[in-house]
Amino acid sequence: MIGFCRRQPLGTVGLVLVLVMAVAGLSAEWIAPYNPTSNDFAAMTEPPSWAHLMGTDQFGRDLFSRIVFGARTALIVGFSCAIIGGGAGLVLGVASAYFGGRLDLVLQRVMDVVMAFPLIIMALAVIAIFGSGVYNVIVAITIPLIPRCARVVRSSALAIREVPYIDAARACGFGHTRIILRHMVPNVLAPFLIMLTAFVGQAILAEASLSYLGLGVQEPTAAWGLMLQGGAEEYASTAPWIAIFPGLAIALTVFGFSLFGDALRDALDPKLRDR
Repeated sequence: MIGFCRRQPLGTVGLVLVLVMAVAGLSAEWIAPYNPTSNDFAAMTEPPSWAHLMGTDQFGRDLFSRIVFGARTALIVGFSCAIIGGGAGLVLGVASAYFGGRLDLVLQRVMDVVMAFPLIIMALAVIAIFGSGVYNVIVAITIPLIPRCARVVRSSALAIREVPYIDAARACGFGHTRIILRHMVPNVLAPFLIMLTAFVGQAILAEASLSYLGLGVQEPTAAWGLMLQGGAEEYASTAPWIAIFPGLAIALTVFGFSLFGDALRDALDPKLRDR
């Protein structure tokens, strides 16, 4: 870890931002000074002060408390989408490369169809079918992530399929499952882990976009995109902190995952490791 911090200073900054977000989300009950859903109509649109570190919104709710609890929502959506979508993409990508033939052809054409739609457009279509809510948002964002991971994993697995030790494993009579899990999956973990970090940032940004449009997380749940949607434009001139702090939370979190993902790529790539 010390060597990683010394070689990747920007990646370390990203890791610190990610850890701050994780600690805030996991310890929200102990960090937040107020209930994020409690209204105080006597303290509406108050500027930042010692009583309210980031001010209050148009309903008198403490913005710092809502941002801390919003980190938990972002963690749930981001990591759920990345793990489920990345895991499904890993399985489909390795299976497609290993078996080839008609299975590979069918799977890749399905991936082409899904990838033809931008992530947010596909998510909007799924939300229109299943409705809004945290769990439906996770499903809506996960589906477009699967082919993106499967394509990257498949490209790495195609090269691994041709190496001699795969032929040797077949010659020894090992089954397909053992060859895939013991010999192919471990060798595609480097690009897979990099994709996971990128997916978390993408999922958080997509969730914020859906919530801003009113199709994601619903009130009174604390969510960063929902905080921007809830009157931020109306109060942009009179109470700009209502939009500034949630926007900063989204930007710093996505920026942190992006920096950490780039550093992780450099650390795991043997061609870049010693530079």
